[in-house]
Amino acid sequence: MSATPVDTSKRTWLIASGCAGAVGAGFVAVPFVSSFQPSERARAAGAPVEVDIGALQPGDKITVEWRGKPVWIMKRTPEQLASLKKIEGQLADPNSERTAYPTPEYAKNPHRSIKPEVFVAVGICSHLGCSPTDRLQPGPQPSLPADWQGGFLCPCHGSTFDLAGRVFANKPAPDNLEVPPHTYLSDTRLLIGEDNKA
Repeated sequence: MSATPVDTSKRTWLIASGCAGAVGAGFVAVPFVSSFQPSERARAAGAPVEVDIGALQPGDKITVEWRGKPVWIMKRTPEQLASLKKIEGQLADPNSERTAYPTPEYAKNPHRSIKPEVFVAVGICSHLGCSPTDRLQPGPQPSLPADWQGGFLCPCHGSTFDLAGRVFANKPAPDNLEVPPHTYLSDTRLLIGEDNKA
């Protein structure tokens, strides 16, 4: 078999047009690839959130948004704090030892908070991501036990959490509510999304 003769001028044009095409593709790709970078708004969505809790009265709860998640801040009454000890035997993870949603060291206590009275948690059920509803009033209520001490009920599949966000045993939710990183800037200013270790 004889080799086919190579047309060098055609070869030169093919190489030149291939290089020009590659350069053109590069110019087109730069803005396309840079569009994958997070916008200022997206970067801000992950930023820490400063909250004034000075007006929060005992028994009050507010919700703020951090990273697109609802974060609850609740000022518990002395009675609500006392109720936490009464139900420890009914909880799946009373000491927050599970690691799927690691609890910060400063919240590994019976009240799961830096200051006993102020509870900070992400209001998303660890089962399927629903948002539990407040059932803060103690006593018998629909879908709750007769000795209910107050807490939160996930309406999707019936998981219940106490006033420290600890899940009750034998419920679909596998873990306690997440305690986000947070720190106090003052007695009345709370920073969600950053702690002293950050």
